[in-house]
Amino acid sequence: MITGREPFSGLPQKGSLSFSGGSGVMRVLQRFNEFLMKVGTWGTILFMAVIAIVVPYEVIGRYVFQSMTIWSGEVSMYSLAWASMLGGAVGLKKGYMVSMTSVVDMVPPGMARALKLISCIFSVFFFAVMFFYGFYQTLYNAKQTSPAIGLVMSVPYAALPSGFFILFFFMLEELLLSLGLGPKPVAAKGECQ
Repeated sequence: MITGREPFSGLPQKGSLSFSGGSGVMRVLQRFNEFLMKVGTWGTILFMAVIAIVVPYEVIGRYVFQSMTIWSGEVSMYSLAWASMLGGAVGLKKGYMVSMTSVVDMVPPGMARALKLISCIFSVFFFAVMFFYGFYQTLYNAKQTSPAIGLVMSVPYAALPSGFFILFFFMLEELLLSLGLGPKPVAAKGECQ
C-alpha cells in the first residue's frame, strides 16, 4: 500500500516543550528541530515566491516584449534547488512523503518495528553522507561562477548541505524517539516507532 506519512507524533505541541521523563538532550534536539523547521518553512516560502515572480516575468519578457533577461533563468533554477532541498526537509517532518507500507503491513509487529528502525538508521546514515558530499561540492565549486550573473556557485550548491543537515536532524530525532530515548510518542502509521 502506498500512503502519505503522518507527521512525527512524538513532537511537542507548540509551547509545550517540557516533558516528564524526557531527557534534556531530546528537549534540546526538539527545540533545535523546531528552529530548523521554521528556517526550512520560511526558506521554502521565500524561494517559491522568487520562482513565482521570476518565471512569469521571464515568460512575459520572452513572448510579449520579445526580449529575455540573462539573469532570470539562473535565478529561478537556483531558487528551485533551494526550495526543493528545504521543502523536502519540511515535507519529511510534516509527514508529506509518500511511503510504501505493503511489506511492513504484512509482517508481524516486532518485525515491522525492526524494519522501520533499520529504515531510520539507513536514512540517518544516508543524510549524513549526503551532507558531507554536499559540503564538499559547495567548497569544490567556490571558485566557479555562474555564466549569466556571475554568482559564486557555492551559493546554489549550499542548498545540498543545508537541506541534508536539516533532514539529518529531523530523522535523528525520529530515530531516538523510536529507540525510546525520548518521551513516549503515540505511534503514527509509517513512522519509525
